Amino acid sequence: MHYTIDDIVKAHKELLAEKDTKTHQQLLKSPVFGALFSTLKTLQTDQKGVFGKEVNDLRLEVQSWGEEVVAVDMTPIDITAPWDVNTPIGKRPRFLPSEQGTIHPLTSELNYLSDIFYRMGFVYEPSRELDDDWHMFGSLNFPEGHPARDDWDTFMTDEGLVAPAHTSTMQNRVMQKYRENLDNDEAIAVHIIDRAFRNEDLDITHEHTFHQIEGIYVDKGVNVGNLVAVIKGFMTEYFERELDVKIQPFYFPFTEPSFEFAVTRPESMRKDGTEAEKWLEIGGCGMIHPNVLRDAGIDPEIYTGFAWGFGLERMVMMKHGIEDIRHFNSGKIEFLRQFGYAR
Repeated sequence: MHYTIDDIVKAHKELLAEKDTKTHQQLLKSPVFGALFSTLKTLQTDQKGVFGKEVNDLRLEVQSWGEEVVAVDMTPIDITAPWDVNTPIGKRPRFLPSEQGTIHPLTSELNYLSDIFYRMGFVYEPSRELDDDWHMFGSLNFPEGHPARDDWDTFMTDEGLVAPAHTSTMQNRVMQKYRENLDNDEAIAVHIIDRAFRNEDLDITHEHTFHQIEGIYVDKGVNVGNLVAVIKGFMTEYFERELDVKIQPFYFPFTEPSFEFAVTRPESMRKDGTEAEKWLEIGGCGMIHPNVLRDAGIDPEIYTGFAWGFGLERMVMMKHGIEDIRHFNSGKIEFLRQFGYAR
């Protein structure tokens, strides 16, 4: 029995036709190879060498198809990497035009607020999203077992760590970090913007997760008048108009005296026409308690300071007439488009 190259060509075509529907192991066990090996047995001795080499070459080619598949399927991928690492060039999706991008209003306003503080001479420090009891309470003049600890509705882990209910957890850290400013006759002026967490009942002005703006200023001769002037100046710059503001007595263990800082509430956020609804409390403020200064290594007989903590979301709501704080986490593109943050 004689053979021709057409036997191998035909077998090759048949295997290629099944390549996308069968694994390479199935192809290697294909009846096509069975027929070729059966043919090999019937050949003359001088023909077997050439024919056998061609069959073996075909088998090696089919084997290589399987190795290609394994190389694609089994190579570990970086799940955090972009398409250019994990996707073959010919299959990469086209990137969307940059003009179709979206900036969330909180991100945009956070950057703008930080720029205002920078121009006012306040350096930026980040907060933490998990802290310890000392920085949440102890360094802020909350004695062990003090009832005020319960007022913050704090989220805590089984290990005793705290999801900060305010950015004031950074006060002790930043005052120690910039303590040398005072020795050089320079003020400590720091602003902190980060997330805070409280076990709140959700309504139009309360969320369990929100952003807080913390300000800390320490120097010689600092008083309540300086506190009100700095905050009002910042508010005027942010809202780009003069605001009616007021402070009213309050209690915080870490400031003495302590105040709530309020501004006139926009009409869109008023439930009725009462005096209480006229004002929107932005946050707390006050003169830093002497014990808090001492814990940071600062002599309260020489230096005084003030601090404040305001809710970013409430300020953005006021600026843009947003009636419900829950819109920020709604994920609705229609909400973003109202304020020009999405196209």
